[in-house]
Amino acid sequence: MTHPMNDNRPRKRFGQHFLHDRNILDKIIAAIHPQPGQHFVEIGPGRGAMTRLLIEKIDALHAIEIDRDLAAALPDNIASTKLIVHEADALSFDFARLRPAGHPVEDTPLRLAGNLPYNISTPLLFHILSYDELFSDIHVMLQKEVAQRIAAGPGNRTYGRLSVAIAARCEIEMLFHIKPGSFTPPPRVDSSFICLRPDASKRARILQPEAFDHVVKQAFGQRRKRLSNSLGGLLSSRQIESAGIDPGIRAEQLTVEEFITLGNLYAST
Repeated sequence: MTHPMNDNRPRKRFGQHFLHDRNILDKIIAAIHPQPGQHFVEIGPGRGAMTRLLIEKIDALHAIEIDRDLAAALPDNIASTKLIVHEADALSFDFARLRPAGHPVEDTPLRLAGNLPYNISTPLLFHILSYDELFSDIHVMLQKEVAQRIAAGPGNRTYGRLSVAIAARCEIEMLFHIKPGSFTPPPRVDSSFICLRPDASKRARILQPEAFDHVVKQAFGQRRKRLSNSLGGLLSSRQIESAGIDPGIRAEQLTVEEFITLGNLYAST
């Protein structure tokens, strides 16, 4: 008899592409290297292909699934007391709720894994980053183009707000690429599996994350303009110069360190 979960067709509005390739799943689990005692958050478990492999090795897994039917079927499909299903939208989910009670976050860091819906992957990454102190690492599957944007450096045409926001807080490791045929239905693009490791020493350089993110967003919002124009209203040309940065250059020419300098300057004004 076919399990009802397998009758759930991928829903386009949720950007669902279910990973079915066992070789790729094994490669993902090997890269994540889950261990006993660890607590995981999985975004978009879908039919539970990765969930089933993770939960064999760890102590607790919080699965966040927006699809009501899939969320309802998951506990039946994976009968385990270690699984906690949250029927919720990951874009607005409060990950701080999942911190183990009575323990400092540094003692029991959460690990995050997921196949991020490609249609919301960028805003979802920004949301996850706002909780970066909760996670020891973040393993996610993304559209290859988004992964390349994350890894891009200054001067690269794909270097932008996402590149800077992540590099300012995390170590980035590109793990491997995945062809469309490994998914049902196959997406029209290649995918990439990457690891982001939040780094407290990186985060400590940013005085006010909100101010930093505001400067980066505004600078790249008008990326073809000089900094003196794109950051108008936030920092004057004189202030930018005082930080040792040429106000005549464009956002895409700035290093992450220079963005942190400008963000801290704005936070101090």
